[in-house]
Amino acid sequence: MPEGHTLHRLADELRTAFAGRAVASSSPQGRFAAEAARIDGRVLEGAEAWGKHVFVSFADAPEQVHVHLGLYGSFLVTPGVGRPVVGQVRWRLEAASTADLRGPNACELLTPPEVDALIGRLGPDPLRDDADPERAWRRIHRSSVPIAALLMDQAVLAGVGNVYRAEVLFRNEVAPMTAGRRVTRKRWDAMWADLVELMREGVRTGRIDTVRPEHEPEAMGREPRADDHGGEVYVYRREGQSCLVCDTPVRRRVLAGRNLFWCPTCQHRG
Repeated sequence: MPEGHTLHRLADELRTAFAGRAVASSSPQGRFAAEAARIDGRVLEGAEAWGKHVFVSFADAPEQVHVHLGLYGSFLVTPGVGRPVVGQVRWRLEAASTADLRGPNACELLTPPEVDALIGRLGPDPLRDDADPERAWRRIHRSSVPIAALLMDQAVLAGVGNVYRAEVLFRNEVAPMTAGRRVTRKRWDAMWADLVELMREGVRTGRIDTVRPEHEPEAMGREPRADDHGGEVYVYRREGQSCLVCDTPVRRRVLAGRNLFWCPTCQHRG
């Protein structure tokens, strides 16, 4: 599933391509046809991300289109219009460019109260200027749930996925099964600041890189990471490989249905 930086990049793309333009809105697949017709021809005012959700707003329309890509969704923006429809396109936007949404978990037209209710269920997003890390801390420091599970709970923290979860725990030397209430405030503040920095870099580059300069391939004289996810990381999908810091083999276990990766030597503190 795409992590939060991907959705913020998508919102940026949609604003760049369509903001201030009257757009043609359609649903070639047909599953969003009635809703698409209600905003057809309207000026796209904006697009913003909150965690793993994108909201698209239109002039003179109180409703917003809510998109959640889920595991298999894609929303691709390409130059030009009049392109043939390829695959099951749930929603198409056209102005000077074309944006095709395929396979989303959600594509729906929501009223302002519905938007507010959805956002109200989400935790703070490290990529948003209005984020309040105190909201996440209040949930974390009272919880007996492992911090590795809390970081993936979108009601606690919005936008963090499996890669950022594993990497921020490693970079801050936190054992993943540590209960939330055993994480100190100082360490939480450091983790939040780290997420803000790492995820903003992800928005800028379009990939997840988490290793510090002294652990990059050139500095260590090692081969770059070969993985279809791209990016240089410390533990994510490196099970059995040597930790870049201490040489201990990286471990993996399943937590709440997702693979969790960590170094048992470096991550010994709560």
